[in-house]
Amino acid sequence: MEALLWILLPGFTAVGTGLLAWFVMQSRMEVALAQQRERLAESRGALEAERNAVRDSVAIAVHAAEQQAQRQALDTFLAELKVEQRHYTRENRLLLHNRRSVVLQERMCFRNLPLSDWIEHEIPLDDGADVERLVQDMTVFDKAVVNIADIPRPRKALA
Repeated sequence: MEALLWILLPGFTAVGTGLLAWFVMQSRMEVALAQQRERLAESRGALEAERNAVRDSVAIAVHAAEQQAQRQALDTFLAELKVEQRHYTRENRLLLHNRRSVVLQERMCFRNLPLSDWIEHEIPLDDGADVERLVQDMTVFDKAVVNIADIPRPRKALA
């Protein structure tokens, strides 16, 4: 019996030591796995935050590009609006009275397409009056109003 004990005791000790080593290694593997999962969660969070930041910056850049394209399209459209003018002098002769007047006609055009009919103004003309000055003063379509590209406007910097 004693011989059997000396034969089986080292076997039980080896099995116990093996089980102890297995539990220790299992716990070390669980700790390493937990640390790896923590690093993975941190990198996923950082990647998601970066992805959101890139998505937001791209959305802002796209919105800014759309706004700039709309402004350029509007500026191009307004640059192609033109005012056509023509004027002539008209004399109405009554019995003893001659009445002179300047007739001013204007219309808005987009490229070569008229947008409005001729708008006619009759301006009484005094002797010695400057016809060109009267025409400039009586225009309906003021060039500063029509051509918005000539008006200085503040530019905002994109953030």
